[in-house]
Amino acid sequence: MYSLAVINQKGGVGKTTTAVNLGHALALRGYRVMLVDLDPQGHLSPCLGLFRAPASGVDRALLHGETLEEVAVATRELLQLVPAGKGLGEVERLQGGIERARLLQAALQRACPDVDYLVVDCPPSAGLLVMNALLAVDRVLVPVAGDFLSLTGLARLMRTLGKVEALRARPLQREIFLSRYVARRRLSREVSDKIRQHFPNQLLQSVISEAAVLAECAGAGRTIFEYRARSRSAAEFAALAEELLEREVNCHEQQETLDVA
Repeated sequence: MYSLAVINQKGGVGKTTTAVNLGHALALRGYRVMLVDLDPQGHLSPCLGLFRAPASGVDRALLHGETLEEVAVATRELLQLVPAGKGLGEVERLQGGIERARLLQAALQRACPDVDYLVVDCPPSAGLLVMNALLAVDRVLVPVAGDFLSLTGLARLMRTLGKVEALRARPLQREIFLSRYVARRRLSREVSDKIRQHFPNQLLQSVISEAAVLAECAGAGRTIFEYRARSRSAAEFAALAEELLEREVNCHEQQETLDVA
């Protein structure tokens, strides 16, 4: 199982939009996908048509020892959702040591779900829930909007990732992509150039453009592939999924080479 967290401490950059459409893109390619909503706002549920969100979800796995598969909901072919659950916000108020940040990791170790990809949608914060994601997954996917506040937030996030890696057995694989991008805006292009300058090996070629259709499909409880399959946005998310798959293969091959050496 490969696992990734969609993360950015800044809100409004398209994390949930990315998680739901990337997850469906992978499922449409034949991969078994589990989406995990680690944001107490619980926006993944309505994005997949569950406008009355289930009362329990990942909160039960983190706080009461249930497995992710026990609280998962089948939403599409090959695509499961673990909702946030009403009690998820309680995690941020837990007392104790580092074990509080390893609840998701412990849940995966108890019973790893029978899926190919686990995609975690993180809240826009640097709190305990985000720490749980960072200690549990293999890689992070960072959407960055085309403005300088997002650029500042990216620098702060990278510092956070550096600190978290000291608590991990292996480094986090990091990938950044431009979201809500408007090519005609000079500011968007300047932000792109800055990221390419400072993070050349982590910036993906795939770009998700600003588009009203992405907000529309979320409101309709459908993914972009269901709402407007022939749109530019659908093609961009398909390309993002393809690029991540290719990078996963390349990373695996490089690791095998290092193991042999």
